[in-house]
Amino acid sequence: MARPEQLLVLEPPNELKFRGPFTDVVTTNLKLSNPSDKNICFKVKTTAPRRYCVRPNSGVIDAGTSINVSVMLQPFDYDPNEKSKHKFMVQSMVAPADCQDMEAVWKEAKPDDLMDSKLRCVFELPSENEKTHELEMNKVTSSSLKTEASMMTKSTSSSLDDSDLRKVMDDCRILKSEVQRLREENKQLKEDDGLRMRRVTQPGNPILSKNVMIKEEGPATRMIAMVVLFFILGTIVGKLVL
Repeated sequence: MARPEQLLVLEPPNELKFRGPFTDVVTTNLKLSNPSDKNICFKVKTTAPRRYCVRPNSGVIDAGTSINVSVMLQPFDYDPNEKSKHKFMVQSMVAPADCQDMEAVWKEAKPDDLMDSKLRCVFELPSENEKTHELEMNKVTSSSLKTEASMMTKSTSSSLDDSDLRKVMDDCRILKSEVQRLREENKQLKEDDGLRMRRVTQPGNPILSKNVMIKEEGPATRMIAMVVLFFILGTIVGKLVL
């Protein structure tokens, strides 16, 4: 008895093409469509299971939907004189009501319920002109990516430097204003202290001498603050110059 006709539509329908060089994994896609009004179980098999990785290799396709299967050929030493004998088969059947245990479903399936489609594998190698073109394109792409990355790095660095520069300049202006204010205040205090000293009529009076010493502590403290501010200002300007 002939097997029922395949309900799934395969794209591509007859062969899977893999384009070299085969020094890395080569992937091709197989689209399985279910145009029927029934859910379909499917399973993908190959004559060389160690050479291929198939994801997904089985499952259920709902009515009116499709699924993409990735077939990944593992790296190998390609011999152009050796024709590929690898083949794939897509096996399917109408899904039963209970599909919880797919392994049991396939084991219990009757041969008359199974539908299958076979595909052969085709290996293609690029010509010398195509290889040269691909190498040139790879070089151009790599160079463009490096240039773009370098420009982005410089742009980011420049924006960060500008931000730091503005911050340092603002700090310098604030410190200069503070130093100028302290200078004026110190000058005024010196004038006031000189005026008070001239008004002292009793130099030997211990009470007056004590008051004068206490008042002199104010200018000394402010002078220390000025020295500290000048030191900070010099440090910031030094970093800015470097």
